[in-house]
Amino acid sequence: MTLWSGGRFADDPAEELWSFTVDHSDRRMLGDDVAGSIAHASMLGRAGLLTADETSAMVAGLDQIAIEASDGSFNFLDSDEDVHSSVERRLGEIIGDLAGKLHTGRSRNDQVALDLRLYLKRAAATRIIQLESFVQVLVDQAEAVGDAVVPSYTHLQQAQAVPFAHHLLAHAWMLVRDAARFTDAVGRIDVSPLGAGASGGSSLSLDPAASAENLGMAKVFDNSMDAVASRDFVAEFVWCSAQSMVHLSRLSEELILWCSSEFGWVTFSDAFTTGSSAMPQKKNPDIAELVRGKSAAVIGDLTAIVTLQKGLPLTYNRDLQEDKRLVFHADDTLAGSLAALSGMIATASFHAPSPDVWVTALDLAEVLVGRGIPFRTAHHIVGGLVADLVAHGRTFDNVTSEELIACHEVFKPEDINCLDPAVSVAARVTRGGGSMESVATQIVALRSRV
Repeated sequence: MTLWSGGRFADDPAEELWSFTVDHSDRRMLGDDVAGSIAHASMLGRAGLLTADETSAMVAGLDQIAIEASDGSFNFLDSDEDVHSSVERRLGEIIGDLAGKLHTGRSRNDQVALDLRLYLKRAAATRIIQLESFVQVLVDQAEAVGDAVVPSYTHLQQAQAVPFAHHLLAHAWMLVRDAARFTDAVGRIDVSPLGAGASGGSSLSLDPAASAENLGMAKVFDNSMDAVASRDFVAEFVWCSAQSMVHLSRLSEELILWCSSEFGWVTFSDAFTTGSSAMPQKKNPDIAELVRGKSAAVIGDLTAIVTLQKGLPLTYNRDLQEDKRLVFHADDTLAGSLAALSGMIATASFHAPSPDVWVTALDLAEVLVGRGIPFRTAHHIVGGLVADLVAHGRTFDNVTSEELIACHEVFKPEDINCLDPAVSVAARVTRGGGSMESVATQIVALRSRV
């Protein structure tokens, strides 16, 4: 069934046209299309464009379709051009010719824009829940690792000593911002385009505000052309998904490194790893690798949805059919990645080794700074000590208090304790820094946020 055949068209659609133009990916918006149709039918009744009996019959028929959509019994036909024609066809089967009045004052242009907004509003709410649940997993693991100290890295070289929990919580804060981005996006998604029609509105006494109220949407469009032509809200959702996937990809990269024998920071559950077809000893972090790989595809979705809009004249153009495939793929990928990676981390055992003693070099320099030595001079002094130790095959592990004092007279014998990574962590005083006090504060803050 199409919503345009007959009348102007004497011939049926060619098979080539049908196979090229029909995209059934919008079927997942069945519930949204029915909800929009109920709101529209109710508005038509209030506006006097349907009688009370017609309104009741139409809404009752749509309610039946809503039940079929919910329980999975709705039957799509290959001859349905899209989800909109599926609903109208099924409504006709239930209530007869009255179904033809459903499209009064409505175009597929404002209809599909509404369906997308309703779908993305729901999807965003679910992704926010998933992201916040993932934050809880990371916070739980941060508490589980206790006061373990690990190296932080810059340029993938050991930098400063930090609590392992601090490292895990860094990823949690990224996900908190991801959830906030989806929350902000909902404010721009939650706008009803119903009443915009094909492009310029209608001569009929429609009430867009009533339709929005029926749907529980926060706002109504201000410009009918903008309402049906714009897909910035879709691009924003894909952008939120892409940024979330990038954060998951960065976490995945670290998990892949951490479970290698070279790092040995984590052991993953057998239930969340895979084996090798050739090498019996292998235990592979495939979930993390796939998340890392799938992030590239979602970045591609973002590039495509932005590029899709760049050359379109107002208002609706069929190019916009492609938006659904892109946003659905991005949403599905993020949803699956969050579920799989969350399970992988929740069941993991973290056991990072202590950092190299070199990670306390900055602490040693800051001892000098605290006693009046310019930082650049202190940097040079400690760097010279490191160079001398390396030249003689030694490390901070076996340097003596006398050697420290020989580097500069302001050093004191007790400064040798600063070379202990645990002491380094305990000495941190900056807000949000890598101290156990900071970790405790972050855990409280994160739990209150989610």
